Amino acid sequence: MKTDYLMTIIVPVYNEAENLDRVKEAFNAYFAQSPFQSKVLFVDDGSKDGSLSKIEEICANNAHFEYITFDRNYGLSTAIKAGIDQVNTPLTGYIDADLQTTPLDFDLLLNELGTNTMAVGYRAKRKDTLSKRIQSKIANFIRRSLINDGIIDTGCPLKVVRTEEAKRIPFFDGMHRFLPALILLQQGTVKQINVRHFPRIAGKSKFNIFNRSIKPLQDAFAYRWMRKRYINYRIEKVCLV
Repeated sequence: MKTDYLMTIIVPVYNEAENLDRVKEAFNAYFAQSPFQSKVLFVDDGSKDGSLSKIEEICANNAHFEYITFDRNYGLSTAIKAGIDQVNTPLTGYIDADLQTTPLDFDLLLNELGTNTMAVGYRAKRKDTLSKRIQSKIANFIRRSLINDGIIDTGCPLKVVRTEEAKRIPFFDGMHRFLPALILLQQGTVKQINVRHFPRIAGKSKFNIFNRSIKPLQDAFAYRWMRKRYINYRIEKVCLV
């Protein structure tokens, strides 16, 4: 029986086999209580730890789960773009497979989305290690200093965006750090909502001091360059033959 889904939730996966049973359980709990019809799209980013086998098992037994898989590891930005390219629902969600945020909070974002283009979470009470919090503070300071987009927590892995606008986002490697800023660049609007945050209890973080500070610095300069040259226009009248 066909289900009219409102949202497809992209879950990028890179070596998260230890977390995937929890991901399935968390989403099944969310689907059971949410008034919004949603489904999951796993994007396996060339995992080498058995994640793909686990994803295939989950998707074979539940119509609310789908997946695509890469031939090798391409990185988070590419995984998000590939997911967006496949989405055919009005809304696109995003969450990390580490479950440091909960699918249950998607309803907070959906209830607050209103007429906005995007709703994003921010983690007011983070449960990360001290080193990870310091790295994130450095990255957020760099981003705010260079682009000043007003986003409290651009790295929060809980987002909902209108799919039509998501498909217009200009993609580049590292763009996952700037999704709200890129929506603002398209003259969209972003609503920010406080969401829960949890410690990672399985698997390993893929982030380090390099990709939390040096890479964001490079990408912030790339965004500033693009912002100055980005084309926006509104057509007032059309007469085409």
